[in-house]
Amino acid sequence: MSQRQILQVFEQYQKARTQFVQTVADLAARPQNTETLQNAGVMSLLRPLLLDAVPTIQQTAALALGRLANYNDDLAEAVVKGDILPQLVYSLAEHNRFYKKAAAFVLRAVAKHSPELAQAVVDCGSLDALVISLEEFDPGVKEAAAWAIGYIARHNAQLSQAVVDAGVVPLLVLCIQEPEIALKRVAASALSDIAKHSPELAQTVVDTGAIAHLAQMILNPDAKLKRQVFSALSQIAKHSVDIAEMVVEAEIFPAALVCLKDPDEYVRKNVATLIREITKHTPELSQIIVNVGGVAAVIDYLGDSKGNVRLPGIMMLGYVATHSENLAMAVIVSGVPQLAICLEEEQEDHIKAATAWAFGQIGRHTPEHAKAVAVANVFPKLLNLYLDTESSEDLQVKAKKALKSILQKCTYLPALEPLLYEAPSNILKHVICQFSKVLPHDSKARRLFVTSGGLKKVQEIKAEPGSAIQEYINAINSCYPEEIVRYYSPGYSETLLERIDNYQPV
Repeated sequence: MSQRQILQVFEQYQKARTQFVQTVADLAARPQNTETLQNAGVMSLLRPLLLDAVPTIQQTAALALGRLANYNDDLAEAVVKGDILPQLVYSLAEHNRFYKKAAAFVLRAVAKHSPELAQAVVDCGSLDALVISLEEFDPGVKEAAAWAIGYIARHNAQLSQAVVDAGVVPLLVLCIQEPEIALKRVAASALSDIAKHSPELAQTVVDTGAIAHLAQMILNPDAKLKRQVFSALSQIAKHSVDIAEMVVEAEIFPAALVCLKDPDEYVRKNVATLIREITKHTPELSQIIVNVGGVAAVIDYLGDSKGNVRLPGIMMLGYVATHSENLAMAVIVSGVPQLAICLEEEQEDHIKAATAWAFGQIGRHTPEHAKAVAVANVFPKLLNLYLDTESSEDLQVKAKKALKSILQKCTYLPALEPLLYEAPSNILKHVICQFSKVLPHDSKARRLFVTSGGLKKVQEIKAEPGSAIQEYINAINSCYPEEIVRYYSPGYSETLLERIDNYQPV
């Protein structure tokens, strides 16, 4: 057999391997094929090809494994059990940039499914190899490594801490300063995933100077980058007053408010989330946002949005109103009608619950605040949500709590009167209490209370003797002459008729 014929055997074998991995990689790109591939033992066949002498075969084998592991945790588990990860990690430090990207893709695909699988990726020594990849010249390799790091860190504080201990954060901050938009996006996303778990992790990100670099990108034309930038700033700002103040000091406002009108709804939502995370901390931080026009901008944003996108804006208004009477007034000036629309339009219980909570925070301060909520016809809506058996438990609790806290301040009787007829006894108690406070001091209201049928309704309420509600009824009755109270008491007409029957004309 000639030398050429012998070499031909090797060439055919190489062609067969090449064709095999390429076909498997193509098949793995379609979810419907994964089960058949797994049952055919594809994992054990791909594993030796990761160490193949031909670089393209190695890369394609890694790509196929990544695609398979990406689909579900069973396949990712098979990669871990097949002892494939140590090989990938070893190769990450050795091979060319194409292989490094493919290997980082496999690590990311395995790590994304669960904390346990992410821990398996960490345990095989991947973080050191990924750190080296972050220092590579090629931006594609850096991006693949940053992506894998973000997927490891996102699960919990322990994994995030492992990522931080590997020295990743300063390198990610360098990545967000690179010119490539895709790399900036992934690095900002990874910083967000690290910072979200605890104040200590967020502080680590802050200490590397991340806030200033993120702040410079808030008006970047790339929508996907802005999403990640605002997400990272939100995850950093949420933990403590000090860190939130540092975010504000980076002078992102009022410029960031422009992004509440961004065409991309995720950008809008992430900006609203950032504002919510800042305002929740202190009255001073809320006041800064109010001063730059943040409340008005968020109210416009609620008008332009629907569904879950509205949620951070609704909560932000609630947080601002929580802090003080003046801040609640800033929300009332233009916010109450828009929140009432949200309560009317939204279908999801958790959004309605947040809106009810926000109303409670706005209306609980003074009679003036309560009147502003009452005038928007919010009481019947809150009552219906509380009484509706279809409402979730959380929605019922929040609607009831909001209704009680506003009622306890409300002295605007036209809004209270309909509740006399519809409210259950635990809410009715608060309504009657408010009447008992107002009527002794307002003669016009006393007259109106009689002509509108309110006094008659109060006499029909069956209260336990000595109960709080009975005390309030007695207080209302003491505002009127005895014969008026008798006249409107149940059974009085029968008493009159009896007197006619018993009356003997002279």
